[in-house]
Amino acid sequence: MKLLLVAACALIDADGRVLIAKRPANKDMAGLWEFPGGKIDPGERPEQTLIRELKEELGIDVQEACLAPLTFASHAYPQFQLLMPLWVCRRWEGIAKALEGQELAWVKPNRLRDYPMPPADEPLIPHLIELLATPG
Repeated sequence: MKLLLVAACALIDADGRVLIAKRPANKDMAGLWEFPGGKIDPGERPEQTLIRELKEELGIDVQEACLAPLTFASHAYPQFQLLMPLWVCRRWEGIAKALEGQELAWVKPNRLRDYPMPPADEPLIPHLIELLATPG
């Protein structure tokens, strides 16, 4: 089975909300919500992928030092095995805008399950809830 490497990023704003994007109608799994990111190109490090993809998809500039690895997901789709590390980013330059026709939503972590996601993204939610839980 083919292994597909995809890097994803949970952008977290000052209010503790996470940015998710709705897959456009012309893509596989259209209409499902996901964390921004994309396929890791040959010879590319995952952090480079995220910096490139966040610029292309959202028009924001991210420094590698602002990317913190959080967890990963591994999911067997019928055609391939997906391995998706998830980074967290709290600092970037610019305002996130939908540059590829996708819808965007800033969502509190405990509301992420209200948005239908691809099977590989769903196991990432508890990690974000735990990371962003407000004490007491």
